Order: sequence, then C-alpha cells, then structure tokens
Amino acid sequence: MRIDVLTLFPGMFSGPLDHSILLKAREAGLLTVAAHDLREYAEGRHRVTDEPPFGGGGGMVMKPEPIFAGVEALREKFGQGKAVLLSPQGEMLDSVLARRLSAEEHLILICGRYEGVDQRVADHLADLEVSIGDYVLSGGELPALVLIDAVARFLPGVLGDPLASSRDSFEEGLLEGPQYTRPRSFRGHTVPEVLLSGDHAAVEKWRREEALRRTRERRPDLVRKALTPGKGVE
Repeated sequence: MRIDVLTLFPGMFSGPLDHSILLKAREAGLLTVAAHDLREYAEGRHRVTDEPPFGGGGGMVMKPEPIFAGVEALREKFGQGKAVLLSPQGEMLDSVLARRLSAEEHLILICGRYEGVDQRVADHLADLEVSIGDYVLSGGELPALVLIDAVARFLPGVLGDPLASSRDSFEEGLLEGPQYTRPRSFRGHTVPEVLLSGDHAAVEKWRREEALRRTRERRPDLVRKALTPGKGVE
C-alpha cells in the first residue's frame, strides 16, 4: 500500500514513521508513506496556502488551489488514489473503516490547518472525510498518523501474528479483556487461576466474559450496538 500525505508540516511524520510496526512495515515493502509539503504546489513567489475567509470572521482558511494541484500531481504520478480529508466533520474512524481503507492500493491524506479547508476540497476533490474524535486539534497531521497506524495493522504481513488484528479491541464490537504476564504474583496481586489452568476452552470463555463485562462497564454504547439484530454477542 502507498500513502501520500499533503501537509504544511511534513517534518511531523518522520519520528512516528521511523519506529515500531510502521518502520517494520516500510522496511518490508508492505507500506510506503511519503509526506509532501503543500507549499510545493502553491503558486506565486510567496507560496501562499491560506487566505482570510469570505464573509469575515477570525482565522485563515486553506486555499483550494494547492490542494487540488497536489492531489492531481500525486494521482498522475502514482495512479488514482483515494483522497481522504482529515476533518472534524468526517466519518468517525473505527476498526471497520480502517479495515476498509486497508484494501485500497493508494491513499492521499489531506491535512487541514487553521480554521479549516475551503469547502470545495470536500465537495469536489476528496472521496472521503474522516475524523478521529469529537475534539479539536491544531491540524490534520496527528489524525493522519492515527489513520496510518490503524490502517497498517490490517495489511497482510504487517503484524507478526496474522490473527492479532482480529483479536484487538473493537474487532468484535467489544473492548479487549484484561491481559496478564509474569510474574504470577506481584505485590500480592495474582493472575486469575483460569489463565494458568491450561484449559484453552475455559480461557477463551473467561476472556469473552471479561471482554463483555469490561465493555458493559466502560462502553455500554458498544454493547447495545453489538446486541442489535445481526450483530449479536454470543
């Protein structure tokens, strides 16, 4: 998979992409990520990428011309990629959407800044708008990194265990249950005996029950969703 990012701050991507799973995926040739300075696609001597909003109001709005030019240049060079605008107005990123995006060969992520992006980008260029939550960030760079990480986990070969992503939280509509490792006892707190029993069926039953209990306590909205017809929790 190839992911191109259009941003005013390409340097924000070098650190996170150079560690852990994302680095291994890139080194293995499973994922290519390139961050492009949006100013390279702006016109004029000063490479202006933002202007005051029509109608007045505070802040600046990102101009459509550099964004259209950037997406079109990337599509011409690497093929027709799906353009994703990181936006508070977008579809909420979850495991279902991340898995869906992982099936794409090429993504072009558009990172907004300031008061937002000219609406014509969303209306006439972006194939999809994506949000990572109901809060405000300084720009689309951090959401883009979150999206890249979430999508990469679904690419074949990225995780050492091919079933690992299917056991993550939210994959079955529930939070993941508690996990334990050595030592068996730490400061008087012991590991549940069922995990030491060697009874795989009992362990799986316990994990399922704990996942459901934890989700009921912390995210009852997920339980209601999982219990809707066709999505029942066994």
